[in-house]
Amino acid sequence: MSKNTIPKENLLTDDQVATFIANGYHLVEPDFPDGFNESVCEALDNLESHLGNGILDAAPILNEVYEHPAVRGALMSILGEDYSMNGHRNLHTNAPGSNSQGWHQDGTNVRHHQVRTVLAMYYPHDVPPEMGPTVIMPSTHLRNAPTDRLQTYGNLKGQVFLAVKAGSVAITHYDLWHAATLNRSDRPRYMLKFLFDRNSDPTAPSWNHDPETAEAAATRCIRQIGPQGYCSDYYKEWELRKELWLWMTGDGEKVPQGAFKDMLS
Repeated sequence: MSKNTIPKENLLTDDQVATFIANGYHLVEPDFPDGFNESVCEALDNLESHLGNGILDAAPILNEVYEHPAVRGALMSILGEDYSMNGHRNLHTNAPGSNSQGWHQDGTNVRHHQVRTVLAMYYPHDVPPEMGPTVIMPSTHLRNAPTDRLQTYGNLKGQVFLAVKAGSVAITHYDLWHAATLNRSDRPRYMLKFLFDRNSDPTAPSWNHDPETAEAAATRCIRQIGPQGYCSDYYKEWELRKELWLWMTGDGEKVPQGAFKDMLS
């Protein structure tokens, strides 16, 4: 995939990338043609079984979701120009009356602080609060917790329910804490989970980068304190966010002298 095939306006800004680094997610609302999301829902309604990785073969219309310029622009900004679709994908159906899912992180719990893989969760219909939306906990992509401990957590201060409109695509860092919630409606909630991978380390920003204003935007976002309130862990997270920003801009893990000099003061 080439950056040149994506209009510049579809790439993220410095502020949006820095916000993704701080929060671990970015929401895209593509302008699909009228009737498109309804066609996806109809295709999903007609599936006869749980298909796992075969969902794309059974419903090829989903290719149009992840080829949309707004989605591609966001993925390219976060993962680089040569990102690729992972072979793992799935349709998650949250049936009426389902139980809430426990908090979890995907993958094998091997943690790092780069952006190697993201989830791109597509919702083909409106997801009101009563329909069991996905809940995410911002900033937790930089926090590791044993899976059995995560399972004991309940409602968390600052959690975000993805009560989104039809066609929305939530792109999250692969390590972000998330869960499905109780579906109190009389309809199933669909979510298409696709994974995308970075294929090479960054050598330069792959988004709309402005060197004159980028540091101010990054410092503002990277130093933000979450809705949970202040705690000593923020000193650690600020440093990890800073290192991730520098890595994504092509500076690796080396912190240039004077860069973000007031960030940790």
